This record gives sequence, C-alpha cells and structure tokens, in this order.
Amino acid sequence: MSHRVLSVAAGLCLAVWLAAAPSGAVIPSALAQNTDAKPAETPPAAGPDTAKEPQKVDEFAEAQRVLNGPAGNPECVWLGRRVVSLLWRDDLDTAFRHLDLYDRFGCPSGHIQATFRCLILHANMIDPKAADSLNARVHACWINPLLQPSPAPAAAVPSPTTTR
Repeated sequence: MSHRVLSVAAGLCLAVWLAAAPSGAVIPSALAQNTDAKPAETPPAAGPDTAKEPQKVDEFAEAQRVLNGPAGNPECVWLGRRVVSLLWRDDLDTAFRHLDLYDRFGCPSGHIQATFRCLILHANMIDPKAADSLNARVHACWINPLLQPSPAPAAAVPSPTTTR
C-alpha cells in the first residue's frame, strides 16, 4: 500500500513539474526577445533628502555642543523634539508613547516641559502651512528653552492729518 501511495505522490510531483516547466521556459525566452532600447536607470540626483542628512547630523552635534547632560544626546534630541512637535499638533497619544521612550533612554523630562513652554511663547512665529517652520522653532527652543519671545512688531500708528 505504501508503495502505491509513494508512486501516486511521485506521479503528481512529476505532473506538476511538467506543467510548470513549459511556462517557466517561456518567461525567460519572452524576456530575451525584448528588444526595446531603454536607457539604464540612473541613480537619483542629489536632491533635498540627501542634503538633509548632514543637516540632521549638524543639528545633533550642535545640540550636544550647546546642551550639557543627557538633553544633548542624539536620542534625547530626536525623541524630545518629536514629542514637542506631537504635543503641538494635539497628537497626545503618540506624544505619550514617544515620551515613554524618551524616559526609558534616561532623558530629562523637564527639558520637554521647558521646550514646549518656549514653543507656546513663540507660537506667533510658526506658519501652520509650513512644516519646516514648526521644526525649526522646535529645534531653536530645544537648543535654548529660555529663548525670549521677540516683541511683536508695533502696529504703525497713522499720523493725524488735518483736513482743511
């Protein structure tokens, strides 16, 4: 009986192999007959993404140089700025998940509070339509949370004119 089962299984395997073999042979020949002249793919030119990498490294190096203690560590800078940005955008659930990681790395939680306070004080300088505006302000506040808000430009008072 086992001999019969074995021969049936071998026959099925052979049938599957034979069924798959012609279609497998057709695919390479079809690809070999493709005579369309296509230019070789060129790697993407150095765009804005490649320019951002050194900038990120520079931001981390600047933070480490300016800030004493763990707030200047790259992992604290990255996670902390992300937490502050998420808090600003009212994504509290994600912010708290990142805050758990921030605490796990031994980063100072007081720096988050000071940075967020600075961000609120400089809210008038953030353009809601430009993501880089928020990121730049978060980074500036992270580097110096005691950054004083610049005074709002005084409204131009029209000079009184006399009509005669």
